[in-house]
Amino acid sequence: MVEVESDVVLDVRPVLAAGGEPFGRIMEAFAALHPGQTLTIVVGFEPLPLYAVMEARGVGHATARRPDGDFAVTFRPQR
Repeated sequence: MVEVESDVVLDVRPVLAAGGEPFGRIMEAFAALHPGQTLTIVVGFEPLPLYAVMEARGVGHATARRPDGDFAVTFRPQR
Protein backbone atom coordinates (compact mmCIF):
# COMPACT_ATOMS: atom_id res chain seq x y z
CA MET A 1 0.00 0.00 0.00
CA VAL A 2 1.33 3.43 -0.98
CA GLU A 3 0.73 6.22 1.52
CA VAL A 4 -0.30 9.47 -0.15
CA GLU A 5 0.68 12.72 1.51
CA SER A 6 -2.19 15.05 2.22
CA ASP A 7 -2.52 18.30 0.32
CA VAL A 8 -1.47 21.58 1.88
CA VAL A 9 -4.03 24.39 2.04
CA LEU A 10 -2.90 27.96 2.64
CA ASP A 11 -5.57 30.61 3.18
CA VAL A 12 -3.92 33.93 2.34
CA ARG A 13 -7.04 36.06 2.77
CA PRO A 14 -6.13 37.11 6.36
CA VAL A 15 -2.65 38.19 5.23
CA LEU A 16 -4.10 40.32 2.46
CA ALA A 17 -6.81 41.75 4.73
CA ALA A 18 -4.07 42.92 7.10
CA GLY A 19 -2.28 44.68 4.24
CA GLY A 20 0.43 42.02 3.94
CA GLU A 21 2.00 40.33 0.95
CA PRO A 22 1.56 36.53 0.94
CA PHE A 23 3.98 35.71 -1.90
CA GLY A 24 6.82 34.64 0.41
CA ARG A 25 4.55 32.36 2.43
CA ILE A 26 3.16 30.81 -0.74
CA MET A 27 6.64 30.09 -2.11
CA GLU A 28 7.83 28.67 1.24
CA ALA A 29 4.81 26.38 1.44
CA PHE A 30 5.34 25.25 -2.14
CA ALA A 31 9.04 24.53 -1.56
CA ALA A 32 8.20 22.43 1.51
CA LEU A 33 5.84 20.07 -0.32
CA HIS A 34 6.65 16.38 -0.28
CA PRO A 35 6.39 14.28 -3.45
CA GLY A 36 2.76 13.77 -4.36
CA GLN A 37 1.49 16.77 -2.40
CA THR A 38 -0.26 19.78 -3.87
CA LEU A 39 -0.56 23.33 -2.59
CA THR A 40 -3.97 24.96 -2.65
CA ILE A 41 -4.19 28.64 -1.87
CA VAL A 42 -7.45 30.33 -0.95
CA VAL A 43 -7.61 33.95 -2.05
CA GLY A 44 -10.25 36.61 -2.64
CA PHE A 45 -9.26 37.24 -6.28
CA GLU A 46 -7.87 35.25 -9.16
CA PRO A 47 -4.07 35.54 -8.73
CA LEU A 48 -3.12 35.99 -12.37
CA PRO A 49 0.46 37.22 -11.69
CA LEU A 50 1.11 34.13 -9.54
CA TYR A 51 0.06 31.89 -12.43
CA ALA A 52 2.84 33.37 -14.57
CA VAL A 53 5.44 32.92 -11.82
CA MET A 54 4.50 29.29 -11.27
CA GLU A 55 4.21 28.49 -14.98
CA ALA A 56 7.76 29.85 -15.46
CA ARG A 57 8.82 27.20 -12.92
CA GLY A 58 7.00 24.47 -14.83
CA VAL A 59 4.10 24.29 -12.38
CA GLY A 60 0.54 23.99 -13.58
CA HIS A 61 -2.56 25.06 -11.74
CA ALA A 62 -6.27 24.38 -11.47
CA THR A 63 -8.59 27.15 -10.35
CA ALA A 64 -12.05 26.82 -8.84
CA ARG A 65 -14.48 29.51 -7.74
CA ARG A 66 -15.71 28.77 -4.24
CA PRO A 67 -19.36 29.20 -3.17
CA ASP A 68 -18.31 32.27 -1.14
CA GLY A 69 -17.01 33.92 -4.35
CA ASP A 70 -13.34 33.53 -3.47
CA PHE A 71 -10.90 31.32 -5.37
CA ALA A 72 -9.11 28.07 -4.57
CA VAL A 73 -6.05 27.55 -6.75
CA THR A 74 -4.23 24.23 -6.66
CA PHE A 75 -0.60 23.98 -7.74
CA ARG A 76 1.12 20.65 -8.36
CA PRO A 77 4.90 20.36 -8.59
CA GLN A 78 6.23 18.66 -11.72
CA ARG A 79 8.86 16.64 -9.82
